[in-house]
Parts: sequence; C-alpha cells; structure tokens
Amino acid sequence: MCNSFNKKFIDEAAKAMANDEDYDDVNHVHFMSEAIKSAIKGMNNNEGGPFGCVIVKNGEIVGRGNNKVTSTNDPTAHAEITAIRDACKNLNTFQLEGCIIYTSCEPCPMCLGAIYWARPEKVFFGSNKNDAANIGFDDAFIYKELPLDMDKRSIPFEQIGRKNALKAFQLWQDKENKTNY
Repeated sequence: MCNSFNKKFIDEAAKAMANDEDYDDVNHVHFMSEAIKSAIKGMNNNEGGPFGCVIVKNGEIVGRGNNKVTSTNDPTAHAEITAIRDACKNLNTFQLEGCIIYTSCEPCPMCLGAIYWARPEKVFFGSNKNDAANIGFDDAFIYKELPLDMDKRSIPFEQIGRKNALKAFQLWQDKENKTNY
C-alpha cells in the first residue's frame, strides 16, 4: 500500500535519479570542453596539432594531454598518448580501469591501440576522423596498410632473427616475479 509519505519518497527518488542523469550529461559536456580547451591551448602555444584529451576517474580529471608532436619532435606525442601517460603517472598504474577518456577527436590507429592497452571504461570523442582528414590529418592510409601482406606495405616489413628474439619471450614465460598485463 502506498501512503502519501511513500509516494512523496518515491517521487523525490525519481526526481533525484533524473537529476543525476542531467548531472552526468553536464559532466560529459564539461569534460569534453576541457579536452577541447587543451587542444586549443596546445595549438596556440605551437606545441602541435589541434587535439586535446582529458582522463577522468570518479568525477575528477586525473590526466591531461594535447598534441605535442612538433614541439617535442615525437611522432607518438598525440593528445591521447600524452594524457594516458599523465594519468598513469598520477594514478601510479599502467592501466586506466574505471577511467573515462574525453578526446577532442576520434582517435587515430596508434591512439586507439594505446587506449585499448590502457583499458579505460569508456571513450567520448568530439570531431571524427573525416573532420580531421578535412584539415590535413588523414589516417586512412594506415587503415589501408594494416590488412596488406608485410612485403606489400608502403614501408616494407621483413622478419629476421626470430630464433634469437624468442629467447626474451622464453625468459619472460619462465620469470616468476613478473607483473602480467
């Protein structure tokens, strides 16, 4: 039986739940805005291209990054990579479990791989790869290279020294005090 007290409690709980959803939407917009601000700040500081990223855990930004390719002469210094490095350093871990990544643009293949290795809970992105291609950041050629045989790629790959290289794998397999990841 639902008395007026119970009805009022149920109504207030439903209202609070609705407000939480609104709050989450507002937070998503806020964190995406922070990623975009990082992109613009880095670009205006001549650090690299117009890409930014923040990583959030429990409602707090734990990592920030922007593209720093040209300022560091590091082709891997994309916004997502620099943010992942920052978050992992700040959290003292090599995985981002329970974290959400907000990035101003859909991740390139390299960043996508890094994101999967970092294992966040979710990724939100602003602009997409077509938007990036329209301003000169086109990753389509990489996607086309991946399924090709190694000797057919624009940068040829050739395997050498496999027997020697497998020694490190054997040592890893036998190592008792390793940290699996």
